Amino acid sequence: MRETRNENRVTSIPIDKLTAHPGNPNRMSKKNFARLVRNIERTGRYEPLVVRRRGDCFQIINGHHRCRALKQLGCEIADAVVWDVDDAEADILLSTLNRLGGSDVLEKKLALLERLNCKMHAREMAKLLPFTRSQIERLKNLKVPSVPANISVKSFAAPMVFFLSAEQQQIVARALASVRESQNEKTKAAENAAALTYIAQRFIEGPG
Repeated sequence: MRETRNENRVTSIPIDKLTAHPGNPNRMSKKNFARLVRNIERTGRYEPLVVRRRGDCFQIINGHHRCRALKQLGCEIADAVVWDVDDAEADILLSTLNRLGGSDVLEKKLALLERLNCKMHAREMAKLLPFTRSQIERLKNLKVPSVPANISVKSFAAPMVFFLSAEQQQIVARALASVRESQNEKTKAAENAAALTYIAQRFIEGPG
């Protein structure tokens, strides 16, 4: 097993020794980047970058926007951890580090916003948080029911994804068109779903 203890040690690296990975796919909107800059400027804290050594420089694997923000703020060094990874592993990390994450629990998110709102207005919160002022206002006014709503699973559409050849696609399209007109649905997608269900049901029931 690879020794990772030293790789997780935070070290300070001169900003001018950090280079962006040319394959980094992650992009941040101008508004969120401005929020990132304000947060770092306000607190002086940020998650250390993840880099790998390339000659006498260090290539960024995770933290491209943090590095840009530090440069914009005039910082000369950045905190980082240096990982010993090859090109293939770097590509995997580029694809995952910015994408693996959980989701918010609504009740806790609302409680968090309420606590923050005791100290600052929604306008100020919008400058620091990844929400617009109107989104914050709507979330603040949202009430979480004490008893979970009784929602039927039938209320939600379940996606089905499959791939067809050009010939198969033509056959399916003709089959759907032949029964679509008899379906009284509001959208074409709903008509296709109803038509496909009708065809499947007829197949299951068999002739007659």
